[in-house]
Amino acid sequence: MSRRIIGIDPGSRITGVGVIETDGQKVKHIFSRCIRLGERPLPERLGIIFAEITQLIRDWQPDEMSVEDVFVATNAGGALKLGQARGAAICAGVMMNLPIYEYSAKQVKQATVGKGAADKTQVQHMVKVLLNLQGQLQADTADALAVALCHAHTSHLNNRIAQAIKLTR
Repeated sequence: MSRRIIGIDPGSRITGVGVIETDGQKVKHIFSRCIRLGERPLPERLGIIFAEITQLIRDWQPDEMSVEDVFVATNAGGALKLGQARGAAICAGVMMNLPIYEYSAKQVKQATVGKGAADKTQVQHMVKVLLNLQGQLQADTADALAVALCHAHTSHLNNRIAQAIKLTR
């Protein structure tokens, strides 16, 4: 059975969004783009994130949402803004009745590149390879697609483990 997953790479200036479809074996790119928020006041940017993601969920009808966890940087103010952007994205998914799955940046990199310390260019390259994409891929879009791929791989593996446990009982 095929599932659609929307992946979100939250940001207070640029939020990446990617939609993939998977049957557990194959993965297909459906849609991706960046929500560019510019220099507006933060509350307005948060409203745009919520509204845009809500509309993208309506348009693309995903079954699940995966979101990258906040990674704590040295700048506390930046981390707070990132957390608020993430909250706006999660609220959009919750309001549209999607199950939400959260992954750390290390988990996302491990699932897409094979090592948790991969850099952005490695993530971009592997997303292009895994989804058979051509041309330039913007970093935030690649990250959003990587979050969706991480969920596709992780959930598929978890389902297989659960099935194996059932068989041994």
